[in-house]
Amino acid sequence: MGSLSVAAERCIQVDDLQFAIRRSARRRTMQITVERTGELILSAPPDVGISQLRDFIIEKRFWIYTKLAEKDRLQRRVPRKEFVNGEGFLYLGRSHRLKLVEHQDAPLKLANGRFALRQDMQDGAREHFIRWYSERARVWLSGRVADYQSRMEVAPAGVKVQDLGYRWGSCGKGDWLYFHWKTILLPARIAEYVVVHEIAHLHEPHHTPAFWLRVERAMPDYYQRKAWLAEHGIDVEGI
Repeated sequence: MGSLSVAAERCIQVDDLQFAIRRSARRRTMQITVERTGELILSAPPDVGISQLRDFIIEKRFWIYTKLAEKDRLQRRVPRKEFVNGEGFLYLGRSHRLKLVEHQDAPLKLANGRFALRQDMQDGAREHFIRWYSERARVWLSGRVADYQSRMEVAPAGVKVQDLGYRWGSCGKGDWLYFHWKTILLPARIAEYVVVHEIAHLHEPHHTPAFWLRVERAMPDYYQRKAWLAEHGIDVEGI
């Protein structure tokens, strides 16, 4: 990870994270502060070089994203789903209304443009939706990985779908690709970008120029998709 830019050492940017740099002769260690406004502050001694600052950010990135996500959730206070008739649920970028039904063989189905949930399963509806999304995500994402792996010259061990917290995807040991089950809620072209992004990590573990070049070769319009995800990804409804 780490496409880096610096402006006169007043700030430093690593991928989508931008920090104001504050140096102090009294400081002996580096510290990252996430302000209430979401502003990121990187405090450091005067003699710490830019490469050290960058490495420190990369080391702390999980903590940073977690803190930013927590602040966003507190500010947005997105209401939980109630699983009632007419409520909308996303699938590959489209919203489908929910209909409660008395009889059907499966707890949850998507048919004729509507989600159908058996009434006697309403109490466990969230688990049924997560299970349904996870199963569809595994099949759909595996298909997209198969589409791209040859042209990107990799052979992933396979695809696993689970809750990854703030991340859409991740590369695991043994060349496994991990995706958040919520990826299947994104529009197809955006979910496809997540796939290409993670496949590229099998070659390049960090967001170096070489990494983005691999992504661009496989998906020339990746930047537009990446920008959409950065701007609208947080709006993808959970359940």
